[in-house]
Amino acid sequence: MTMPQAIQALAFEKRRAFMLWLTQHGPFWEDSRKHGPDDWIECNGSIVTDSAVGEAAWCCLNGIKQSLVSLTPSSWEFSPVPVDWVSNTGDKKSTGVVNHWTPAAIEAALQAEPAPLISWSQLDALAIARCTRLTFAADAFAPLNGLPFVSGAAQRLLFVLETLNRFKSCFDVAGQRTPEGHEIYHDFFTGKKEEGGRGALFSDSSDEEKSKFRSEMTFQHPADNTMSLFCSWHGKVQTPQLRVHFSWPIRADEPVYVVYVGPKITKQ
Repeated sequence: MTMPQAIQALAFEKRRAFMLWLTQHGPFWEDSRKHGPDDWIECNGSIVTDSAVGEAAWCCLNGIKQSLVSLTPSSWEFSPVPVDWVSNTGDKKSTGVVNHWTPAAIEAALQAEPAPLISWSQLDALAIARCTRLTFAADAFAPLNGLPFVSGAAQRLLFVLETLNRFKSCFDVAGQRTPEGHEIYHDFFTGKKEEGGRGALFSDSSDEEKSKFRSEMTFQHPADNTMSLFCSWHGKVQTPQLRVHFSWPIRADEPVYVVYVGPKITKQ
């Protein structure tokens, strides 16, 4: 049964209420899609790129917790949903996306989830508690003060910081990047939108931006108030446009300083 068929099967009042919710308050993604049109994602032999299954699988493969909710009756009443991401060389990364299709299972899953963030100050505290490999400036989150709180953006900022925290741990005893570190670098520090990709989660500012906004991207050194730190590398949240500026390069034997979490500095 397709979704339109399932909707048509509802009683009139339920159908009207459902359509009102779907069209005006429905399950819209709060951030830009994370997997790209060039990602090859399969489920049981079918391509699921450009679908919710593909998006959920890509997120699970990259450390973002996601699950699915399916209609019933349908052909999706099973869990986990096995999904493969296939690279250009044919290598596969597999995951199983948790799927719910009964109200009781959905209710139980929601009850088991931690309470959602409701303020920037909660994000500040949680990020510092979780990202212990990063060194935060005392006022790193101050630029968020006064901005309307956006739950989806807060979750995305937390993901950016947790990814940076993971990357900092990916060095061997010789100080060389581990295979996981190379994978994180490839997945999140490379890629350009103009070449058809989704764009990198982390990137350096352009030469023009570095020149024009040099003062705005120069911060007091978190470990020495007599020094300054130029941080043009940043992680991105697109809706709204927020940035995480940090020290670069990331090495095994040097702290990663997070000096700014707030609105895009180079926004024209």
